[in-house]
Amino acid sequence: MISYETRLGNIDLTENFLSRLIGNEVVSCFGVVGMVPSNNKQRLSRLFLKDGALDTGIKVSGNAEKIDVEIHIVVTYGMNINAIASSITEKVKYKVEKITGTPVDRVVIKVDGIKE
Repeated sequence: MISYETRLGNIDLTENFLSRLIGNEVVSCFGVVGMVPSNNKQRLSRLFLKDGALDTGIKVSGNAEKIDVEIHIVVTYGMNINAIASSITEKVKYKVEKITGTPVDRVVIKVDGIKE
């Protein structure tokens, strides 16, 4: 959990909130087929939940000064992976900084598969 204090009170941002916020931006990018679970907890939840959760394949860490994001995706065959990664990076940085006010220091995108 990322928490910081403002003049109006304390703000707590959970990893679940940030993961869903980021996941929404990732799936809206052209060329992204889906996301791949990044840890055992996500793999287990995917077995029980039939629909793809927005927080699948996203790992968020950091503090009130900066946030680091790791995203595991599957892309469409024939697409420019560099362009997809740049688009995701820009969208994630913009959305997280706009909503939370916390800068995103690093976005790591791992392509775990290619689908036709």
